[in-house]
Amino acid sequence: MITLNPNILEKDGKKEFVVLSYEEFLQVQEELENYEDLKELRSAKIKEADALAIPLAEVRKLLGV
Repeated sequence: MITLNPNILEKDGKKEFVVLSYEEFLQVQEELENYEDLKELRSAKIKEADALAIPLAEVRKLLGV
């Protein structure tokens, strides 16, 4: 879990912007990339759930390795 120390800027009494340190921005960016990777992995697992799978030992035997 990352710790953020945002500075909230207001405009006309309403929260308008958030300012993060560059280090915190990089942490958020990395977490978002990890999340996207996880979503893609889960999607691929679902898509390939019924795919034909050949055990490694059998592949080696077929290839003569």
